[in-house]
Amino acid sequence: MIESDLTPAERFEALLARLESQHGICRVAADRVDRFAAGPGDSVLLLTDAPNRCPEAWDMAVVLPEALRAMPGEVRGGIADPQASTPVAARFGVARLPALLFLRDGGYVGVLEGMRDWADLVPAARAMLDAPVGRVPGIGVAVRAAPAGSCH
Repeated sequence: MIESDLTPAERFEALLARLESQHGICRVAADRVDRFAAGPGDSVLLLTDAPNRCPEAWDMAVVLPEALRAMPGEVRGGIADPQASTPVAARFGVARLPALLFLRDGGYVGVLEGMRDWADLVPAARAMLDAPVGRVPGIGVAVRAAPAGSCH
């Protein structure tokens, strides 16, 4: 089959498969994020979106191998396809796709949302690798205001 005969989703899937086969970037299903994150050291998980909704997903997928090489030390790379990315984004409070989710030793470090210029992406990624593990945003106790005139 000629690549031009493929739908955008099929071409994007082929790109993700090449990232796995040529660059060793593992595919991560939504139910495997904890297992991926639990690996030792730093990891970066690319959260994607359907390429017809988010053309930046193409750009981030193409840039990811180079970005991983530009990061100091050993950084494990992973990629979640659009179906897996939606629940993972919700779980980690990611508001904009594509996004790079940074994890360390099973813990949350931070996220870089959207496509960035190379001159901004590399320093931002390196800063994430220097950041401490922290709390996932948006996870916690729901706060609700009491109705006016009520007692607690």
